[in-house]
Amino acid sequence: MIMSNENSPSRRKFLQRTLSLIPLVTVGSSVISAEALAEKKKEGAEGVSSQYVPTFFNQAEWRFILAAVDQLIPEDALGAGAVSEGVPQYIDKQMELPYGYGHLWYMQAPFANGVPELGYQSSLVPRETYRRGIKAVNQYCQQQFNHDFADLDGQQQIDLLTALEKGQLTFEAVSGKLFFAQLLDNTKEGYLSDPIHGGNQTMASWKLIGFPGARADYQQVMENPNRPYPLGPVSISGKRSI
Repeated sequence: MIMSNENSPSRRKFLQRTLSLIPLVTVGSSVISAEALAEKKKEGAEGVSSQYVPTFFNQAEWRFILAAVDQLIPEDALGAGAVSEGVPQYIDKQMELPYGYGHLWYMQAPFANGVPELGYQSSLVPRETYRRGIKAVNQYCQQQFNHDFADLDGQQQIDLLTALEKGQLTFEAVSGKLFFAQLLDNTKEGYLSDPIHGGNQTMASWKLIGFPGARADYQQVMENPNRPYPLGPVSISGKRSI
């Protein structure tokens, strides 16, 4: 599911599949900014605030998030990537909402492995999954490469994320597969969300797949399927795409 630029399904098909599976609305020390990574790909990207300071993630965790989501949805010829669209900010904000604390679903024992149709089964809430997962991955990277995940080269990062996704890399504190699923789900949500929630700031993903957003006149267009929507998308806040 990692969106490499060379050997992956098309970004448009990936986003269209994802859009059908998830909702669009989900409700002291110096910290490295998203701009530091985003400007490597698109200097002055509209969706990234150089002044953003995470409220949940610490500096090491923030560096991991920036590097990981950049590999999951990188910038390419078809559009902006997750970092320049503000996905890291989206994830950070979600960790301070009821979702991050696990208040949106039943979190009482017993906990058991089950099929996805049975819903969330882990005893860890998203905040704990990120805390444990990032710490475990960075410790593994230090043991193997003498560097944190964020300091590895691109191919090493992709290999590690792939190992997590396939369950080939796991930890005592948290399932590697669970951690990857949490990260991937939140990255897709942020990339496809309404900009009001922090991600998809330029509505790049909506423009790519032809989604109109919160336009009130979309019902009329539904009567003419398979025809491109002629206008750009609009956020719930009224923000319009360029």
